[in-house]
Formats: sequence, structure tokens, C-alpha cells
Amino acid sequence: MIKKAENIIVGISIGDLNGIGSEVVLKTFEDSRMLELCTPVIFANVKTISFVRKSFESTAMLHGIDRLDQVVVGKINVLNVWREGFDINFGANDETVGKYAIKSFVAATKALKEGLIDVLVTAPINKYNIQSEEFKFPGHTDYLDRELEGNALMLMVQDDLRVGLLTDHIPVNEVAKHLTESLITQKIETIKKTLIQDFSINKPKIAVLGLNPHAGDGGVIGKEEEEILKPTLKKIFDKGTLVFGPFPADGFFGSNQYEKYDAILATYHDQGLIPFKTLSFGKGVNYTAGLNKIRTSPDHGTAYEIAGKNMADFNSFKEAVYLAIDIFHSRNQYESISQNPMKIREKQEEKKY
Repeated sequence: MIKKAENIIVGISIGDLNGIGSEVVLKTFEDSRMLELCTPVIFANVKTISFVRKSFESTAMLHGIDRLDQVVVGKINVLNVWREGFDINFGANDETVGKYAIKSFVAATKALKEGLIDVLVTAPINKYNIQSEEFKFPGHTDYLDRELEGNALMLMVQDDLRVGLLTDHIPVNEVAKHLTESLITQKIETIKKTLIQDFSINKPKIAVLGLNPHAGDGGVIGKEEEEILKPTLKKIFDKGTLVFGPFPADGFFGSNQYEKYDAILATYHDQGLIPFKTLSFGKGVNYTAGLNKIRTSPDHGTAYEIAGKNMADFNSFKEAVYLAIDIFHSRNQYESISQNPMKIREKQEEKKY
């Protein structure tokens, strides 16, 4: 593999080929300036992606390879994960297409584990058509949590807005029983470490939202805040982590209170994702924090309703690539500084002047 030191190899799992994933991938890398920042490797099949390219009259130039040591810097590399052909019907929910989405994802994850790619960016999948005897996971995050080291945390990112989840893909009526001291402590430790090593924030401030309306109103509307959240957050704060809350979720974002914190932890999926997606205007990124490898994805799904119509907005996918690259650099810098304490002192001295 011919690789410049500064050129990051970005692995891309192609997602559901009947959705908009392949479209946003190709649109992102039509801009030649992207190839100056990184070298993409699409895990799919070059004939399949060529078909998609023709469908959208894309100007992206593809370079097919059979092994990762054949990657060429400055090209849009397509690694042939499969050889056989299959029908692509944009907008259709198809189990066969789901099977190939997982083939792409599993191969890309293996390459990430082995250090053959630097970061992974995943195009959207359909959580229903990917299920099989071999793959029984709700989505990308759960599989990565098993395959990689660390504890995965779903963190939505758009500039300085970062929203994490204490619980993610579980039914709302099961959220309360999952809010244990152990889980809360683990998630806050994970997000604190992430903010320090991946976003270069030395003393991060973290806000936690309450589960119940008005954060329980002192126990009148639910007991979880008084019995679990408040005592746990106090223990964590007393040990030196700047964690605050629980805050009533309804007014937290509308009053711009979120701007005072480096990250916000929501207690369940929609409590965090609805305000995040409202504020991020299609440029949000889903980052799987807490793992020893870097994975990002756009904040949208397969969007079958517009698939094949050349209407998809690629900005979220492009931002996912940018964020993966930024985190890669931040993490490498953090590891370098951690190995050489003198660099920490030098940085602190620089800030005085």
C-alpha cells in the first residue's frame, strides 16, 4: 500500500444499496479536495458501485481492488468484498440487499480491528432486513461494541453540540429499569474520556437530563431523579468530574442552556435525538464513542422515499468523514502527549502567553 503519513485511510461500509447511502458516498468524493484529506476505501464490489455511479451520472472515478495492500492514495478505492451480482431496486426493502450491507460492514470492521484502515464511516442500513442467524444485532453500534475494545456510547455531534445517550435502542417502557448507578457511572466516565482525548477538552462539563417531566418535580412525577440520578451524579461530581443535573429536558434546549456544556447526556433515545436533529440542520454525525477504534456515520437513515432520485443531501455523510479525520488526529495527539508529560507542561506554558 502506498500511503503518505498524513493521508488517512477511511473505510466505508456501503450500507443498504437500495437506500441513499451509495449516493451520498459518491457525492461526497466527487469533490477532488476530499482526496487530499483522505483516501476512501468502499467495501462493496466495483461493478455494483459502477452501476450506482451510472444511475446518478456521478463523476466519481472508481478504482477496483481485491486486497487492501492495493489501495492507491488519491483514488476512490472499491474493495471487492463479493463477486456475484444482484438486483438493486432503489426504495425497496430487500433482505438480499440487507445481506450485502452486512457483508460490507463485517469486512470493514475486520479491517478496522486489524489496523488496515484508520477509521470507519458507515452508510445507513435497514435494521429490519439485516437480521439473520449470523447477525442478530439492532444495528452498527451493538456489533462494534462486541468486536472492539471499550464500552460503546452513541454520541451525536454537530460542531460544539454533543448529545450522548444513557440508553439507546430499547423500548421507552424499559428505560427506567436500565438507569442503574453502574450504567450512569460508566457512561459519564466514557463521555469524559472521549471529550478529553477525542475533542481536546481538558476539563469537560457534562449535563445530564432527567427522565421524568420537570426532572421529577422533587419526586412528585417519578422517583428516578431523587433515588438514582441525583445521588449517582453527586458521587461522580465529588470524585472530580464536572457533571451537572439532572435538568428538566423540556426547556433545556429551547433556553439555550445546552451551550454552557461540552456534552449532554439524555436518558433515552428520542429525548436526545429530537432536539439534536432539530438543531443540527442535516449536518449531524453519529459517533460511536468509547471504543479503541473510530467509527462515525451520518445522522439519517436509508431514506427509501427519495432513493434513486438524485435528491439526497450528502452533507451529513461528508461531516461524518471530517469528524472521523479530526478525531483520528486528536486521539493521536493525545496519545503522544500522554506518553511525553513534558509536552503537557509545554502546552500549559503556551496558554499563559
